[in-house]
Amino acid sequence: MSTLIFGHKAPDTDSTGSPLIWAWYLNHIKDQHAEPVLLGEPNTEAAFMLERWNLPKPRIIDDVEDDQAAIIVDTNNPAELPANINNADVQAIIDHHKLVGGLETKGPIDITVRPVACTATIMYELIGKDVAQMPNEIKGAMLSCILSDTLAFRSPTTTQADEALAWGLAKDLDLDPHEYADELFAAKSDVSAFSDAELLRMDSKEYAVDGTKFRVSVLETTKPAIILDRKASIMDTMSTVASEDGVDQVLLFVVDILNEEATMLVPNDLTKSVAEKSFDASVSGDTVVLPGVMSRKKQIIPNLKL
Repeated sequence: MSTLIFGHKAPDTDSTGSPLIWAWYLNHIKDQHAEPVLLGEPNTEAAFMLERWNLPKPRIIDDVEDDQAAIIVDTNNPAELPANINNADVQAIIDHHKLVGGLETKGPIDITVRPVACTATIMYELIGKDVAQMPNEIKGAMLSCILSDTLAFRSPTTTQADEALAWGLAKDLDLDPHEYADELFAAKSDVSAFSDAELLRMDSKEYAVDGTKFRVSVLETTKPAIILDRKASIMDTMSTVASEDGVDQVLLFVVDILNEEATMLVPNDLTKSVAEKSFDASVSGDTVVLPGVMSRKKQIIPNLKL
């Protein structure tokens, strides 16, 4: 049976690229049969990466069967994984997020969780000397993942390991990492084809605070006005998405990559309270700008308060 490799639902660039990277390693270096798969349609930036590096789009799966061999990357949160994940044969986890708990495995597994900005950085370290055999398309995926997760080194999650690796990969590929990042972010910013509900789910994670369940959505863009011009309809859709997804409230943060700030939508008293208590913000309208806020993992979720 082939081992399936996948990241989280609503796959971004790291959750699309990292399964491809690790499948290459297992198939071509370790002589193991592995297949990268996705848990949903990749976002526009991830789709650009696949096309730019001529990489096949992995097939999309809805769930996993009992005893299906699997490797989880870029998450360890059961809420972001297939419903039947605890009945699969999870063999390894490679991740850079905090441990959430709730996953059950059939035996001891390999777990690598490191405090870097990107799963691909960890994979490079794990592959070791065999990176010398890595083809350019896999290097391109790895570079894309790092530039995306670090927001071209602007994110506070960026480590020296992430940045050094990105510059090394860019040199190998004869690219300027900042120029290539601009291409990635332009693709990420093109969200005109997506519905409001799709935008709210595009890059989101479920998180509970004192029993209140949130869908914490982040849209990283170089053109925030494209999204904020739709704020009225997006806010109207928040309650529908919350109801359909079984959470109490959707929180949306529009991250302006170039100005290094986030705009939080404030449609009601609950979100106003969250903004004021979590970020010491003064809210007077239906949005609030949060200077310096770039990272959901490091700056948004750890600070959420009711």
